[in-house]
Amino acid sequence: MQVSKKSLNSNQVIISIAADESELSKIKGKVLTNLSKSIKIPGFRSGKAPSKLVEKTVNPATLQSEFLDDAINSLLRQAISKETYKVIGDPEISLKKFVPFTTLEFEAIFPIIGEIILPNYKSMKFSKKKVAVTETEVTGVIDMLRKRLAEKSDVTRIAKKDDEVTIDFKGTDDKGKLVAGAEAKNYPLILGSNAFIPGFEDNILGMKTGDEKNFDIKFPKDYNVAALASKSVNFHIKVNNVQELSLPIINDDFAAKAGPFKTLTALKADILSQLQNERSQEVERNYESEIIQTITKKAKLSVPVLLTNSTVEQMIREQKQNLTYKGQTYKEFLELEGITDEQNKAQMIPDAEMRVKASLVLAEIADIEGIKITEKELNQRIDLLKNQYKDESMQSELDKPESRSNIASRILTEKTIDFIKETVSK
Repeated sequence: MQVSKKSLNSNQVIISIAADESELSKIKGKVLTNLSKSIKIPGFRSGKAPSKLVEKTVNPATLQSEFLDDAINSLLRQAISKETYKVIGDPEISLKKFVPFTTLEFEAIFPIIGEIILPNYKSMKFSKKKVAVTETEVTGVIDMLRKRLAEKSDVTRIAKKDDEVTIDFKGTDDKGKLVAGAEAKNYPLILGSNAFIPGFEDNILGMKTGDEKNFDIKFPKDYNVAALASKSVNFHIKVNNVQELSLPIINDDFAAKAGPFKTLTALKADILSQLQNERSQEVERNYESEIIQTITKKAKLSVPVLLTNSTVEQMIREQKQNLTYKGQTYKEFLELEGITDEQNKAQMIPDAEMRVKASLVLAEIADIEGIKITEKELNQRIDLLKNQYKDESMQSELDKPESRSNIASRILTEKTIDFIKETVSK
């Protein structure tokens, strides 16, 4: 077998292979043996007929097709087993010459991971922010609990700040078309909570039960839905009920109503602990992100388009799942954003490229530092997941090879990140 190779670019290599009759005859014999198991020849048991008789019996097109598949796959495996390329996908095969069973020449273009040049990450130093929770934040949670535990009584007067109103609302654009996500029935809203966009709650002040009203609201320019940013929407509001809230006194009795606490001091201590825990997790996530992003941005590598595209598809699946949890379809989301599926995917490409780049950088560091996971570590993690998911189908899913591979990859990433954090922490 003659093999030559040439790099097309940093993420593609072309391998040319030419095989002679002596190599191809062995492959042909193996193919005929396999085919003999699926055909019946009088006087011979399955798989025991002579190769020449099998060749005369089998359909020539079937023989050539099976032969080419086997020959190309086996010859390619031999060729790339001697290379250091990190192949990441199926090759694009181009048949150049084929004289049945005597001559075979073909080319294969492989997508590969090119050279990765890492920065001197061991010399980098990062500081983690300190966790701080203020008394004002604890008081804010107490105030929220007061409103949640407040006694409510219907009133016939006009609505004022700190009242809870139950409303129907519907938002339409300048063409009278309903704006996706801008409609609700019997929605409870505490006036002054600033739960809606600026100006919305102000328009309800002074209304009473049974009142209806139309008004225009301009969405903020930094609104998180691009299609609505700086856009004017007409809202129709109907007030179904107005209730006055009687806030409880903040004391030990209040603490007992808020949860399993005997004293107000115990409630405040629990709130402080939860806020500190949430803040600690947030600080840790930001710390990890800063380290990984910094190292990744300083690394030099070319991101394979194949991996970027597959990551975009994964991000779309995640987006659709999150939308489902919110009770919104992907189509509704696109309409609300005013974009097409193609445009949505296009705007994900930069983030997808960064995900891929970070993944490749972490894998390279793991390889350089000899970071590995053991079968014991993998099995322990799978057992832990099985204890969390009691559903039999989910437990079976965790035992599949692809699931085990994904979990192993996740553990390796975690161990690599832990190693980097220990190395770069001040």
